[in-house]
Amino acid sequence: MNKYFFILILSVLIYACTGTSNEPTDTATSGDVSVIVDESFQQLFDTQIYTFQSLYPNAHVKAKYMSETNALQQMINDSCKVVVMCRDLTKDERKSFEQKNIYPISTKIAEDAIALIVNPENTDSSLTIEKVKSILSGNDSLWSQLNSKSKLGKIKVVFDNAGSANERYMKDTVLKGKEFGKNVFAVKSNPEVIEYVSKNKNAIGFLSVNWISDRDDTVALNFLKKVNVLAIKKNDTLEGYQPFQAYIKTKDYPFCRDVYTINRQTRSGLGMGFVSFVAGEKGQLMILKAGLVPAIAPTRLVKISY
Repeated sequence: MNKYFFILILSVLIYACTGTSNEPTDTATSGDVSVIVDESFQQLFDTQIYTFQSLYPNAHVKAKYMSETNALQQMINDSCKVVVMCRDLTKDERKSFEQKNIYPISTKIAEDAIALIVNPENTDSSLTIEKVKSILSGNDSLWSQLNSKSKLGKIKVVFDNAGSANERYMKDTVLKGKEFGKNVFAVKSNPEVIEYVSKNKNAIGFLSVNWISDRDDTVALNFLKKVNVLAIKKNDTLEGYQPFQAYIKTKDYPFCRDVYTINRQTRSGLGMGFVSFVAGEKGQLMILKAGLVPAIAPTRLVKISY
């Protein structure tokens, strides 16, 4: 009898170990999770992840940075649980997840903008939306078409990445889905846009303002020494605005967009915990410091003495 009892207990233990091996073991503050972030926000999310893991040492957030198109594909393939990108899922994208009984949760975390930069030797300081459209479509291909006194020659338009959120936004919002002109090309990252523009007098670059908005960050300050940021005017009769936080919030700066986390891990795991952190007070304060507009304005209590 003892022999059979021992075999029964052993069988139960083996089943318990093997039967639960595929069950999730992470919690909201511990375990491992993969996150894909639009390359536009690498600096910001390096800080977010570092702070989150400092507060929760048992949490391990593995981040990869890539273009919006590749990031979304990684999520569809279940190569990550959380994606950070500059738009929400479309109805068709959400439907494709729901057909697999997956119901992603979208959380708006910030408002961002696309900055236009030129070489310091370029004397133009502002453009209208209509002129930006004309440059992107290739109708205006010479700087002299914008400024008769300019001697810079052909306009070279550079984006961060083929398939990036910056490229998609300008094509969809400014060109209304039409193709770019032959003068438009892409490098491989936002920093490469800055480097290219700094070395080419006739270039104009499009990049996420996050790379140049944190005035306390040495990387952003060094970038700002290399290029000038253009003001954008809605028409020739109105004032131009640069992509500062106040003008992003009021939408006086025209090229603004919302930033979302898309979480397919709808249970209370580490993916949910990290998203909650980014959308919470500490995460939103970091977004504010980075020069973006937080989705939820951090609360500040002020004591007034009479």
